[in-house]
Amino acid sequence: MSFWFVALGGAIGAVGRYAISLIPIKNEFPILTLITNLIGAALIGFIVGVVSEKDDISSNTVLFWKTGVCGGFTTFSTFSLEAFTLLENKSYLSGGIYIILSVAGCIIGVLCGKKLAMLVL
Repeated sequence: MSFWFVALGGAIGAVGRYAISLIPIKNEFPILTLITNLIGAALIGFIVGVVSEKDDISSNTVLFWKTGVCGGFTTFSTFSLEAFTLLENKSYLSGGIYIILSVAGCIIGVLCGKKLAMLVL
């Protein structure tokens, strides 16, 4: 049953991300992606804050919002929460390594994927 909550939330999140991408802003700077990531990070922070204060929220509700909506909207929100949690728990070395590896690794991953596509095509 939990898969349905994630799927429904993911669909809503993906539609939200797509809707933001349709805002007619022409700019070289990826402002709409930045806005999406900032909204997603704030939303997942709000969800975690609510869940930490209230004991009566079902795990399916949390899955719907956190994994579904936020995950469908932007996985950057999950990265941000995990990095924040490491830093909040004073795991500064782990947090710094996670941040650097995530950002640099994903950029390198895009480069490698693009090069692989060029080789295959």
